[in-house]
Amino acid sequence: MLPTTSSKGRTTSHHVRPNPALPQYLRRIVKWQQMDIEYTFWQMLHLCTSPKVVYQHTKYHKQTKNQWARDDPAFVVICTLLLAVTSLAYCAAYDHSVGHSVFVVISVLLFHFLVTGAVLATVCWFLTNTYLREEAPNSHVVEQRVEWLYAFDVHCNSFFPMFVVLYVIHYFLSPLLVAHGFIPVLLSNLLFMVAASYYHYLNFLGYDVLPFLERTTFFLYPIGIVIILSPILILSGFNPTRYFMSIYFSRSL
Repeated sequence: MLPTTSSKGRTTSHHVRPNPALPQYLRRIVKWQQMDIEYTFWQMLHLCTSPKVVYQHTKYHKQTKNQWARDDPAFVVICTLLLAVTSLAYCAAYDHSVGHSVFVVISVLLFHFLVTGAVLATVCWFLTNTYLREEAPNSHVVEQRVEWLYAFDVHCNSFFPMFVVLYVIHYFLSPLLVAHGFIPVLLSNLLFMVAASYYHYLNFLGYDVLPFLERTTFFLYPIGIVIILSPILILSGFNPTRYFMSIYFSRSL
C-alpha cells in the first residue's frame, strides 16, 4: 500500500510509536557506573569554548546510534549536582534558615533547570517539527522529526554556559552586584545579557546542525531583543541581580 501524504507532501500516520529512548534514558539515571563522566566534562568544557565541536560529535552520534539525542543521562545528572552545590553556596552566604535553604535548593533544581527546561524543550520541539522542517521532495523519502529528548539536550547544552556565568561567576561577584549604584546595575545587566545571548546562540547551533530543518536563524532573534532591552534596563536603574536574589533572600539584601 502506498503511503498517504498531506498537501505538503509529507507522510502522515494515525499511529504514533512511543519513543523507546526515554524510558531507557530514565533507567540509566540511577546507574552511575554506566555514565561516561569524562566525556560529559569534555562536552561541558567545549560548550564554553568551542560549542561547534560538540555538535559535530552530535552528528557522529546520529551515525552510530541512529538518534540525535544522548542516550547517556550523565550531563543532566552532573548539571543537577553542580546546581545543588552552587545553590547551597548561595544559601550559606545569604540565608539563615536550614529549612529555607532546602526550599531554595529544591526550587532551583526543579524550576530553574528541569521544569523550565522541559517547557522550553517542548516549545522548541513543537516549533521545529511544525514550522521549520524542510519539505520532503517526494513521498518515498523517510520523514525526519526532532526528538523531544534531543530538544531537551539542546536546552541542557545551552544552559551550562549560562550556569557558569549566572551561578558561578555571579556568585563571586554578588557582593558587588547586590549593592546600590550605577556600577552594580551595569555589571549585573551585562552578565545577564551575555548569558542569555549565549544561551540562544547555542540553541541556534543545536537546531542548525539538523539537516532536515530550515530557517533555524529564528533561534537567534531573541538575542536582538536582549541587546535592545539591556540598555533600557540599565538606564532605568533595574538591577536583575537584586531582583532575582530578593525572591529567595530578601532578608539579606
